Amino acid sequence: MEKIVLYNTLTRKKEELKPIAPPTVSMYSCGPTVYNYAHIGNLRTYVFMDELRRALKFAGYTTKSVMNITDVGHLMSDGDDGEDKMQSAARKQNKTPEEIAAVYSAAFFKDLERLNILLPEIIAKATDNIEEMIDFVKTLVELGYGYETDDGIYFDISKFDGYGKLSRCNLDEALAGARVAVNTQKRHPADFALWKKAEKNHIMQWPSPWGMGYPGWHIECSAMGKKFLGERFDIHTGGVDHIPIHHENEIAQSEALEGHKVVEMWLHGEFMLVDGGKMSKSLGNVYTIDDLMARGYSPLAFRYFCMNTHYRNKLNFTFAGLDSAKTAYDRLRAALSQSASAPSNPDALPELAKHRKNILDAVYDDLNYPLALGELWTVAKLTPCREIYELTKELDAVFGLELHLPPEKQADDDIPADVRAIADKRLAARKNKDWATSDALRAELDKLGYTVLDGKDGYEIKKK
Repeated sequence: MEKIVLYNTLTRKKEELKPIAPPTVSMYSCGPTVYNYAHIGNLRTYVFMDELRRALKFAGYTTKSVMNITDVGHLMSDGDDGEDKMQSAARKQNKTPEEIAAVYSAAFFKDLERLNILLPEIIAKATDNIEEMIDFVKTLVELGYGYETDDGIYFDISKFDGYGKLSRCNLDEALAGARVAVNTQKRHPADFALWKKAEKNHIMQWPSPWGMGYPGWHIECSAMGKKFLGERFDIHTGGVDHIPIHHENEIAQSEALEGHKVVEMWLHGEFMLVDGGKMSKSLGNVYTIDDLMARGYSPLAFRYFCMNTHYRNKLNFTFAGLDSAKTAYDRLRAALSQSASAPSNPDALPELAKHRKNILDAVYDDLNYPLALGELWTVAKLTPCREIYELTKELDAVFGLELHLPPEKQADDDIPADVRAIADKRLAARKNKDWATSDALRAELDKLGYTVLDGKDGYEIKKK
């Protein structure tokens, strides 16, 4: 196993990864709240998660990773305010919460597939683990950390000495910064909900020792992390927006229950900006992968765009920037694919070994993929040879960019099967020099809204 160094948000420094039970690395990643389509800012976080898992696997570790699907409990703010996001979406779209969750979960996993993001070993739905959450809350109450009010069970942050150690705020600052609580029964305004008592018309509710209700958002990850990874695990990932509230609260409730440190390393991906500002529906700058594909960009071009900025740096999305990334990605694929059919050159092996080491050194140094891609470009500019192709194929397990495939094999995954069948028939006609049939099939594709571009060994098909 190779040495990997990662930046730990908890300590604010790079640390060598030292798994609790090597060679397995246990990891929990905060997943989506499935009430809407994931936008590209959300998906950048999952590209980062995938970079980490790919690096771990390539370095010789096995991974036991969990990602939650929040289908209940996440209110309209990251605190305890407003309506449950799932209930709100169900009401607005006149569907059940289960229908909402099914639609947007499917869309999310389709986006992950398009971006070539490897799925964690365990996908955990919140609604499948309600009993574990109730047991977790019961124990916190028994230990004196949880208390009951008219509207729920709350965590008393004054009882937990370490509150604020992730975000580096102290308890006085947390209390001073908290809004005046609507619930005057809370001991402190910054106390957070472990379990909410449901009103009679609330769609999603379960029986509990405190009556019908539903879990608080923060308890979900703590309970499912404990269930699937145990009382200690190696890594917890998420976006930087989770640091001050969600992950701070996770640490408090988990360590209060266990009586010791639970997560060894906390890793966080930075925000994505759009045109230098915040992504906002009111500004009309919230984009999905479908939006990018409709404009002619492949999901892997977006992945390449993300990987050119370190996960701990803000990434400014512009279409000009995505255009540049698309061009660079296509050129890199084209340059590397030339080596697939090039003759062997054993004399190139020592130099390629040096570049391989430089690439992996960058990846293992806190996932410095921008530096690794720069080194890969150096390889792409070498004289084509079969050894470059073999190296590219090997290292794509780290990059996840399908760089070893020729460009014509990178066609849009969403081309309908019937359209693809027509294009294949046309290719066969061309090979048989049946130009009349070829022209007729091209016209048929045109009527369906697709353009076919002929290449030396095949074709590329695009939606017009």
